[in-house]
Amino acid sequence: MVREFARKHGSALRGFAVVGGALATAAAVAVGAVLAVFFAATVVVIAVMASALLALAGLALRAKKARAQRDDGVIEARHLGGHHWVAYGWNERQGR
Repeated sequence: MVREFARKHGSALRGFAVVGGALATAAAVAVGAVLAVFFAATVVVIAVMASALLALAGLALRAKKARAQRDDGVIEARHLGGHHWVAYGWNERQGR
């Protein structure tokens, strides 16, 4: 009689297992939600930093163009190391 009851209704700890499974599922969902919010905030921070970087790069290019357009007789030169320099723009200014 006891064996037939156990065969029909399962173990006596089955209810605790169901409750434990439900609690574990709820905990996993909560941790997943917290991680989703954290990574979404991380993506937003990265996007803001990237847009700031692009804005600064645009301002730098605009400033370089403005500096290149001035006509005060100064040419641009780069120091390559030692006694080596490379000058830019000197050949366009010879015709004046």
